[in-house]
Amino acid sequence: MNFEHLVQINDPANPMLESLSREQLWRGLWQRVENPMIFLPGLETCDFLERDELALVRQLDFGNACIRDRVTFAEQQWLRFEIEPGPGHAGGILTITLEEPQPEALFLRFNYSTTMALDGEDGRYAEYVKSAYRESDLETVRVIRLLLAEGSVQ
Repeated sequence: MNFEHLVQINDPANPMLESLSREQLWRGLWQRVENPMIFLPGLETCDFLERDELALVRQLDFGNACIRDRVTFAEQQWLRFEIEPGPGHAGGILTITLEEPQPEALFLRFNYSTTMALDGEDGRYAEYVKSAYRESDLETVRVIRLLLAEGSVQ
């Protein structure tokens, strides 16, 4: 299954929504890498196994499941989470891209790629998964805004 969607970050038509800069949004997204427990419900621990200037490898322990992923990035441009297949999950890739088609018109593009089929039983399940992805991504943006408002993101 391949699935992507956009989340609008800044909306000039909505004065109640505080605009974020590209740098602020990146710092918030980086928190998803460095402090994933804030963003991933049920995550008990995160261990960093490898780290260099281009990538890092994490072990995410959800109690009943351990997931290992590799995070690569181009600063203020994109993040890619490559989840290794393991017991009970097929793995997949999530790429989050910062898009700014015009100054201050900031969006996040979430692109998911998994081995889930889009037909048969998997097809009905895929719609549920897409909905869960959308909700999780909206929650990511909500948490980023909260962290920035609290001053928790430097």
